[in-house]
Amino acid sequence: MIEIDYPFTIRPLNADEGGGYLIEFPDLPGCMSDGETLEEAIANGKEAMLSWIEVAREQGRNIPEPHSAGKFSGQWRMRVPKSLHADLARRAQLEGVRLNTLAVTLIAEGLGRLHMAG
Repeated sequence: MIEIDYPFTIRPLNADEGGGYLIEFPDLPGCMSDGETLEEAIANGKEAMLSWIEVAREQGRNIPEPHSAGKFSGQWRMRVPKSLHADLARRAQLEGVRLNTLAVTLIAEGLGRLHMAG
């Protein structure tokens, strides 16, 4: 999985916006990217984040600390029904990704939908 040091949001783009997914970094003003898939949006987002930081350094600008630094580890344990675990594991295998990657992707999609509806 791609490691990104700053918190980000991902939301689906509607057809009028070109489709795919938008990734934004609230701690880095104007830093955003997109991709056809969640995985592509995250990979492109990492490149955008690194470029944003590089340009800020070159221009002598302050680089903000990640907002969530020290607050969240990025990990938690979750118990789910065995049938759900099996379904997710099969889906992850079918898509050729790790179970955690699939779970993060599905959570991000769900949050994106909530963001669009809210």
